[in-house]
Amino acid sequence: MTTTTPQPCKKILVVSAHPEPRSLNAALTTFAVEHLRAAGHEVRVSDLYAMKWKSAVDADDFPDHAGDRRLHVMAASERATLAGRLSPDVAAEQEKVRWSDAVILQFPLWWFSVPAILKGWIDRVFTSGFGYGPALPPPYGEGSALAGRRALLSVTAGARESSFSDRGIHGRLTDVLHPVQHGLFWFTGMAPLEPFAAYGSNDLSAERFAAAKREYGRRLDGLFTDEPVPFRSLVGGDYDHDMRLLPGVEAPGANGLELHVRPRG
Repeated sequence: MTTTTPQPCKKILVVSAHPEPRSLNAALTTFAVEHLRAAGHEVRVSDLYAMKWKSAVDADDFPDHAGDRRLHVMAASERATLAGRLSPDVAAEQEKVRWSDAVILQFPLWWFSVPAILKGWIDRVFTSGFGYGPALPPPYGEGSALAGRRALLSVTAGARESSFSDRGIHGRLTDVLHPVQHGLFWFTGMAPLEPFAAYGSNDLSAERFAAAKREYGRRLDGLFTDEPVPFRSLVGGDYDHDMRLLPGVEAPGANGLELHVRPRG
């Protein structure tokens, strides 16, 4: 008789960004939370629309910023972050990220990007001094500011899957999501997994929804065991002083964004 070793309890932050509580995104958020908790994990949820999250970065994020001074966002955010003087809503979300072992972003793909409210969460929460900046280790690597965390995108798209393929008119989904996968997660040191996507989301039958939940459940089960996307480290010897990939380190025929992914196998 064989026994299965239980997975250790982990802490997971789910950030959900859809205005309709009866939407597919809300259903996937609920499914993820229940599935992860049933597996013994701790889960926190930031439902951005329910929270009425403020999207725009402005001087109100930095209470000590003098109104008659020019607002230099990076410098002001770093001063406020390091001094513990950010606005309470931003500080609370940063605490959730620090608490977490993994972050899941749940959102609909709108105009080939995240909804504005989620972009605002990223803009306001990942301040200099928290996610990046001269006071922290270099970006793009396992030693960066938020290293040690896993990251997963769960995306709904109205289009069919074939349209997001290598010859699809929308481009490969991995390329569309590169700004978040590489430019947010990997930049700050989080290890991104291959994204989960539910296609044809505007007319998803009960049968296809059940299949999507089964697949999503498998992805959630592998949140801490699946291999992350093998992005190259900035300090791993693949880039020169100007942050350009050295010639000859890529796989034959590689080009575009795939240059920044190490060959698998």
